[in-house]
Amino acid sequence: MDEKSNKLLLALVMLFLFAVIVLQYVCPGTECQLLRLQAFSSPMPDPYRSEDESSARFVPRYNFSRGDLLRKVDFDIKGDDLIVFLHIQKTGGTTFGRHLVRNIQLEQPCECRVGQKKCTCHRPGKRETWLFSRFSTGWSCGLHADWTELTSCVPAVVDGKRDARLRPSSKDRRDSPKTNPGATSPASTKARNTSKSGKNFHYITILRDPVSRYLSEWRHVQRGATWKASLHVCDGRPPTSEELPSCYTGDDWSGCPLKEFMDCPYNLANNRQVRMLSDLTLVGCYNLSVMPEKQRNKVLLESAKTNLKHMAFFGLTEFQRKTQYLFEKTFNMNFISPFTQYNTTRASSVEINEEIQKRIEGLNFLDMELYSYAKDLFLQRYQFMRQKEHQEARRKRQEQRKFLKGKLLQTHFQSQSQGQSQNLSQNQSQNPNLNANQNVTQNLIQNLTQTSSQNSSQKENRESQRQNPGQEQSDSNPSNGTNDYIGSVEKWR
Repeated sequence: MDEKSNKLLLALVMLFLFAVIVLQYVCPGTECQLLRLQAFSSPMPDPYRSEDESSARFVPRYNFSRGDLLRKVDFDIKGDDLIVFLHIQKTGGTTFGRHLVRNIQLEQPCECRVGQKKCTCHRPGKRETWLFSRFSTGWSCGLHADWTELTSCVPAVVDGKRDARLRPSSKDRRDSPKTNPGATSPASTKARNTSKSGKNFHYITILRDPVSRYLSEWRHVQRGATWKASLHVCDGRPPTSEELPSCYTGDDWSGCPLKEFMDCPYNLANNRQVRMLSDLTLVGCYNLSVMPEKQRNKVLLESAKTNLKHMAFFGLTEFQRKTQYLFEKTFNMNFISPFTQYNTTRASSVEINEEIQKRIEGLNFLDMELYSYAKDLFLQRYQFMRQKEHQEARRKRQEQRKFLKGKLLQTHFQSQSQGQSQNLSQNQSQNPNLNANQNVTQNLIQNLTQTSSQNSSQKENRESQRQNPGQEQSDSNPSNGTNDYIGSVEKWR
């Protein structure tokens, strides 16, 4: 019994080795790499599953067009394209900004020196930056400049300075065009995506869950952060102290209790993401007397949604791997190491009851609506790009199968043709009189053809003699032998 099992095992091993040899012969290159080891490898877990281990699929709430979901930027790092990072406070923008300068595979990587926050991100072969962000050009348009500031400042900086290192002068701000409050201009967004010098600006940003972001900002302010260097330039000027009062009287707001932080009606932490993504010139900037509050909130929210949707890319702090995936697919730029999802933050360490939770959501009701919209669009884009990637992979597999099938058929036909040629050569070597017999047969057929033509001509001559009886008899005598020969041939045939 053991001897039989050993023989069976040996036969199976020999059969497997024979199959491997045949496969190597039929497909010697790397074309069959998917067929060689993939079938024996264990399935890899999907690295893009939701960070909470739930299914990546979800039920969409909004209807977006294919153009809204497909984000594919033909980013020319050697040309005139420029990535502009809109950094909203406490959204994980610092981490993402470091990824942009330290973690991207580039022909000419950013030069980051120890002890310096800014890195030099030049285009290959040029002394010109391809990235406008905190860690590349610094706060060139002001500390945490919003959409209103960046879209007016960046073109002026790039056109005026070229190296994108200085903010626009006061003259540039005074000469900026005025905007009618409340008037929407859909073309203004597209117009600000290019500069006079022909550079293309691709705006990107990161959003975060409003409650977590709000608590994180409160903890940051508790530690002494003020962001006093922020300019808040809108329509060519910063806001007055009456338009934007301060929530504290000292140098900072350190040690501020959460209740005091929530009670300040001028706190810019409230609905910060909507304010920083909307066009403030549509509502009269920081002048709250231009229009009713309800109308102002509606205009700001719709403007923020529109600007976010038309940005080249945006990510979500709660979905780090999906953020990395969508950025790579959008700009065709790959990161060196994967993003890490940090589930424990300073905001998550704050314990709040349901009442405070509802209070924070109420203070950030515009941000709550914007985040819901952004999350739906973000996940739909991710799902759309993944399906597109799977379809492309399926198409490549089908092409590979066709290639393998064609190669197998070609190998089969070649083996058959080689066998037929070998059989023919063997037959010729075994029958040396075959060619002679073929030559005799061809000569006989040729003689019969000539004889048949002569017979036809003789018949024509006899017909002409009947019509001309006076013709000499000697003319027809030479054909008697020929007629006899033809008769014998026809009899033989």
